[in-house]
Amino acid sequence: MRTVDDFHEYQILDLAHKEKLELWGKIKLVRPDPQVIWEEEEYHNLWNNIDAHYKRSNTGGGNWEVFNPNLYDKFIIHYHDLAFNLKLMGFKHTGLFPEQATNWNLLKEVIEQAKRPLKVLNLFAYTGASSVVALKSGASVVHVDASKGMVDWAKENVYLNHLEDKPIRYIVDDCLKFVKREIKRGNKYDIILMDPPSFGRGNKHEVWSIEKNLNELINLCTSILTDNPVLFLVNSYSTGLSMTIIEDLLKKTILKKYPGLISSDEIGIKVKNSNLILPCGMTTYWKQK
Repeated sequence: MRTVDDFHEYQILDLAHKEKLELWGKIKLVRPDPQVIWEEEEYHNLWNNIDAHYKRSNTGGGNWEVFNPNLYDKFIIHYHDLAFNLKLMGFKHTGLFPEQATNWNLLKEVIEQAKRPLKVLNLFAYTGASSVVALKSGASVVHVDASKGMVDWAKENVYLNHLEDKPIRYIVDDCLKFVKREIKRGNKYDIILMDPPSFGRGNKHEVWSIEKNLNELINLCTSILTDNPVLFLVNSYSTGLSMTIIEDLLKKTILKKYPGLISSDEIGIKVKNSNLILPCGMTTYWKQK
């Protein structure tokens, strides 16, 4: 498992009662997590004085119980020299997945080692953490997400990092449709990143299913890679597909056309002052030798 060991402003303090206790800077949140399947006899005193608690509903969904009135506004968290705007969102999210710092580090390393201008396509790009990393590392970026709200949030993160003058295009679109149009336009990319949901809808109600559509999307993406690509990365939180299956997809598509190395692993975060690790999805990538 690849773990995040240097995200100093984010920590998991404890895991219990199907929830995780987190520290985001100085803000303490409690959120449900499906990986925490055990119960404890009682809560540790670490669970006192929390700022907000996301509580699941018996009928589905849930809501935030907020104890710190300042959390109705955005707050900022830093990872090394990066900064991100966060807020309490529906369905327990904050706008950032700290475990993906392992992928940000890989992306930064690949771009800097290439020592040439690189073009990055970020699909299902969410609030733009990877786009910020790519821009800051010297690449140009095309940022694609079906949600206008997420694209607007990504713009805020780019401005927050003083990268607004760097080469980035923001696209609100269904990722499959966008890639098909890029094939027709003849546009090519040195790096393709994707973090597809298990299920989703496009901005025009297109339906996405990772089991039904991921193979098609990866196949299409092989047509928009340059002759000398350096990275193709798929991150997933879906329990419906194993790492081995995604690795097999890359072997049947990217590796057939481009020599390189394929790697896959779970990504996770260590619990502070504990030997526990919380698994937080998986990443599979092809990388140029």
